[in-house]
Amino acid sequence: MFEKWTRMILFLFVAIGLWETKNAHASISLPKPSFDGRVSVEKAIKERRTIRDFRERVLSLAHLSQLLWAAQGITDPTGRKGAAPSGGALYPLDVYVLIGENGIEKMEAGVYHYLPKEHSISPIFKGDRRKEIASASLSQMWMAKAPAIIIITTEYRRIMGKYGERGVRYALIEVGHVGQNLFLQAEALGLGAGIVGAFNDSEVSKVAGLPAEHEPLLIMPVGYKK
Repeated sequence: MFEKWTRMILFLFVAIGLWETKNAHASISLPKPSFDGRVSVEKAIKERRTIRDFRERVLSLAHLSQLLWAAQGITDPTGRKGAAPSGGALYPLDVYVLIGENGIEKMEAGVYHYLPKEHSISPIFKGDRRKEIASASLSQMWMAKAPAIIIITTEYRRIMGKYGERGVRYALIEVGHVGQNLFLQAEALGLGAGIVGAFNDSEVSKVAGLPAEHEPLLIMPVGYKK
């Protein structure tokens, strides 16, 4: 009888551990993005500036939803087209977001992966890693003051399978489109975004817990302008 109860207890511990592991990376649904803003494209283009100084003010979950949708969200009923143009509609990019402590309302600090088709985010790591990312970006510590830091990565093989070496160029063109979308969406929301290309790739990957095949191309801190 004692052995039976021991086996049952061990089974429960294993089951709970498996459940926690499975749900540790369960995706978090985001609010539905808006498709009709109050700021014109022309005004957003005119007012956009690169921001390197942010206020200590929490962003809403709706802000995060809108920014991620503008970067890589689905924009057609078939679910095949994204917010930024992509060579051959192959979409080699992935978007990650580092959320700081008290950075986004109702969200724990941590690293999250954006899932465009579900319009949700999947947690990668818990904890505020903004200072580590800033340090990996040649010690540009101003970045650590932004409530959220967006990292755009590429998986070249998705596009090189069709276009060969030319696919590298197409991926780099695409990340430019995504970056501009983020700039303009931030401006339209009354926010500001910075842009960082100077960083240690391997260190950024390590801090953000990126898969080996996802190479970081661009980092964009986002928040309220100071």
